[in-house]
Amino acid sequence: MTNDTDRGFVLWLTGLSGAGKSTVAAKLAPALAERGHRVELLDGDEVRTNLGQGLGFSRADRDTNIARIGYVANKLASHGVVVLVAAISPYRQARDQVRAQVEDFVEVHVAAPVSTCAERDPKGLYAKALAGQLAHFTGVSDPYEAPLQPEITLHTEAESVDDSVHQVLTWLEANHLTTPTDPDGTSPPNRYKQGERSEH
Repeated sequence: MTNDTDRGFVLWLTGLSGAGKSTVAAKLAPALAERGHRVELLDGDEVRTNLGQGLGFSRADRDTNIARIGYVANKLASHGVVVLVAAISPYRQARDQVRAQVEDFVEVHVAAPVSTCAERDPKGLYAKALAGQLAHFTGVSDPYEAPLQPEITLHTEAESVDDSVHQVLTWLEANHLTTPTDPDGTSPPNRYKQGERSEH
């Protein structure tokens, strides 16, 4: 019998820039590792830097970027890794194409209104986009297609990061993708090494 901690799956966090995807994912990763999972976090900004050279922000280029992330995530998940993807991934069709390739795909809509994201805006990107100085910015000058039936929706403008993490873990437990501890009641060894993550 396969243990929950040996089962790979993809937890795909999608939402506007500044919605809290990377923040939630960075706290989820060690929480899942403490339960004995092997965990990998794929941050949209980092993947674009390392795998997306030459890609711009047209729809075609964004879709190519998501397809690449999806390919890597699926490969890892097929080997028993829990993959957390934190990427805007604005187009529904591109996300659905990844879903079709992954056996266990959990879509998490990290929902926050543009006004909330603009208030957070540590890089000043929304201010530039709203002033017309930044083209192809999702939620301002480019569309964001919210999931129609995500497995989980997090309302990060109204709930804490800990609340969001708890909501995800509760859903994963209910759907037999994780368990809180080993059967003997002890926490398994941590199998995730946390690094710095940037919000995307």
